[in-house]
Amino acid sequence: MASPDDMRALGRRLAAMLRPGDLVVLNGALGTGKTTLVQGIGAGLGVRGPVTSPTFVIARVHPSLTGGPALVHADAYRLASPAEVDDLDLDASLETSVTVVEWGGGLAEALAADRLEVSIALAGPGDAPGGAGPDQEPRTVRLEGHGARWDTAPALKA
Repeated sequence: MASPDDMRALGRRLAAMLRPGDLVVLNGALGTGKTTLVQGIGAGLGVRGPVTSPTFVIARVHPSLTGGPALVHADAYRLASPAEVDDLDLDASLETSVTVVEWGGGLAEALAADRLEVSIALAGPGDAPGGAGPDQEPRTVRLEGHGARWDTAPALKA
C-alpha cells in the first residue's frame, strides 16, 4: 500500500472488526501513516471528527455519531514511561471505547492483555516515474493480535 487513501481504506477495514474494549497499539516512524490509518478507523466507526494527530494534546475522544463506540485516540510520542500512559486514565473508558495509541509500543501494552499491534514501515522508494513523494512511498503493514480476543478474530491482513 502506498497512498494515504490506501491507509484510510485499511483503517475502515479494521474498524469493521473493532468493538468496544479493543486496544490498538500503532508503531512506526514519523510519516509512515499512523494518523492517516486512525482517520480511516474513525470513518469506519462513524465518529465525530476530524481525526487529527493528538501529539500536543496527548489524547482526544471522538464520540460516535452512529451509536457505536467512541474512538479514544492517544499519542504516546512525548511520554517516557508506562506510568505516564497510566496517568492519562485511558483505562477509564477502555471497556466502552475503541482505544488507539500511536507510538504505543513498550508503553501501552499494560492497558490490556488483549490488543492489536499494528506496525507500519516505509518499504523504500516508490516505482513512480521520477520517484514517488513521501505520501506515495510503499508501506508494509504488519498486524499482530495478542490475547484471546484476537485468537478468535477473523484473519488479520493488511
